Amino acid sequence: MSVAGGFANAFEAGVKAGCDCLQIFVKNQRQWSAKPLDDAAIAEYREAADRTGLTPVVAHASYLPNLASPEKANRTKSEEALVDELSRSAQLGVDAVVFHPGAHMGDGVEVGIERIAASIDKVAQRVDTEAVQLLLETTAGQGSAIGYELGHLSAIIDACDCGDWLGICIDTCHIFAAGYDIRTEDGYERFVDELTELSLLDRVVCFHVNDSMKECGSRVDRHDHIGKGKIGKSGFEFLVNDKRFTQVPRILETPKGVDGRGTDLDRVNLNRLRKLIRS
Repeated sequence: MSVAGGFANAFEAGVKAGCDCLQIFVKNQRQWSAKPLDDAAIAEYREAADRTGLTPVVAHASYLPNLASPEKANRTKSEEALVDELSRSAQLGVDAVVFHPGAHMGDGVEVGIERIAASIDKVAQRVDTEAVQLLLETTAGQGSAIGYELGHLSAIIDACDCGDWLGICIDTCHIFAAGYDIRTEDGYERFVDELTELSLLDRVVCFHVNDSMKECGSRVDRHDHIGKGKIGKSGFEFLVNDKRFTQVPRILETPKGVDGRGTDLDRVNLNRLRKLIRS
């Protein structure tokens, strides 16, 4: 939900749409820096969180940082930006920050993973890791983006000295575009089996629940409404009925707007998901 006009607006919009958890940005997602949070903004956030009861709340980091960048100056700038995101989130009381691992820009996945891990360790030394968790998000694999294989996330965690601090966020559109076909029960279980084999199952802290406009394995990140894309309702039925993830928040990042009857599309997508729950 947008925080335009204040954090309280995001919580109110969440309640109106029928949410029981929330994702926000804690600064402009397309800018490197922002003015520090003042006491009024922090108080507004906490009052709205207490009043609405929406929990947990996760923040999505800016899209600009690239911890795998070949340029040291860009990696340093990215580290600074991530420290700021985490510090803001800790001030507010946000539970976790989701971020895209980075893109190696032609230097190769292994080199990119080494850079990401080294930068995360630097960030961890400068923030309160007890206050807010950092979540590596799966990616669709566009360009040189790292994270389109679960093994990439596992390798980053293993290479970090602060590995215990890290969790993961699974985006259904991203994993489908990356080649994980979750439309069938067999395909879905193979995906969960890989999570288990890589010791990632207990690190799943958040799902981004989005359908995909593009085919499985396309490596193209284009979100669609639940049941209207190439995943269809079946893949989401397995997820919402998987007791292994009962307590894991599921966040919509589907297109905003209203349907032909004027109903908020967030509410439409939430209702589609909830109707798939068998018990």
